[in-house]
Amino acid sequence: METSELLQKVRHIEIKARGLSRNIFAGEYHSAFKGRGMAFSEVREYQYGDDLRDIDWNVTARYNRPYVKVFEEERELTVMLLIDVSESQSFGSTSIVKRDMVAQIAATLAFSAIQNNDKIGVIFFTDKIEKFIPPKKGRKHILFIIREILGFTPGSSGTEIDQALRYMTNGIKKRCTAFLISDFIDSHDYKHALRIANRKHDLVAIQVYDALSTRLESVGLMKVHDPESDKDTWIDTSSKKTREQYRTWWTRRQAEMDVAFKQSRVDSVSVSTEDDYVKSLLQLFQQRR
Repeated sequence: METSELLQKVRHIEIKARGLSRNIFAGEYHSAFKGRGMAFSEVREYQYGDDLRDIDWNVTARYNRPYVKVFEEERELTVMLLIDVSESQSFGSTSIVKRDMVAQIAATLAFSAIQNNDKIGVIFFTDKIEKFIPPKKGRKHILFIIREILGFTPGSSGTEIDQALRYMTNGIKKRCTAFLISDFIDSHDYKHALRIANRKHDLVAIQVYDALSTRLESVGLMKVHDPESDKDTWIDTSSKKTREQYRTWWTRRQAEMDVAFKQSRVDSVSVSTEDDYVKSLLQLFQQRR
């Protein structure tokens, strides 16, 4: 992508994302995520109706009457974007490829974060960690992130989500809100890493997929290229059995992904490149309120 085209895309995404985050998402984002960052403030005597889980047993034992911990909302959160930059992100059957949709979603989340005085960082990953951008604030930082999403050339082509999750779990010491953005086309098992990451952090999964991935159209003999393995396969799409097998595979894969999210208690949303991602994000935010 030429520099002028890249800058034009970045500017277009910035204008749209800033408008959405200011006019639509600011309040929803705050309600959905801000309250998750709580810092210990003080203790006070137990009052009827207090949550028993907040009792400070050390202080209670010292004064021989119940005391509870009081928490206050942290003024600032750290937001991490875990972004899949594998070769499958370059696929698109419509006017927008998955990578462009990822950039729009990431930009909207980033501008919503800085409006709430949050820092934002990024982990780009394939089947390895490609790049880590430390959390910072500010418009220039976000524009740098958008440019990287659109123009970054990864060193590898595969996908291993568990690598990114483990890297974040081990590297980000303070609890953060993390958005894992991927098409989740991954042959490796990431369920354990997903569960561990969500125990330490507040993890949200956003699947971005192309609608054509969900089905095979009957167009005869077709050569299919896998960008991650760089292999070509010939498929007879006129075969009803082949189309049904593919549909079954897609449905099973989606079900397995949903089960992984539910078992790990990870909130999630799936967004097609044909969808209005604004509605999808609002749905995600509102289900967390």
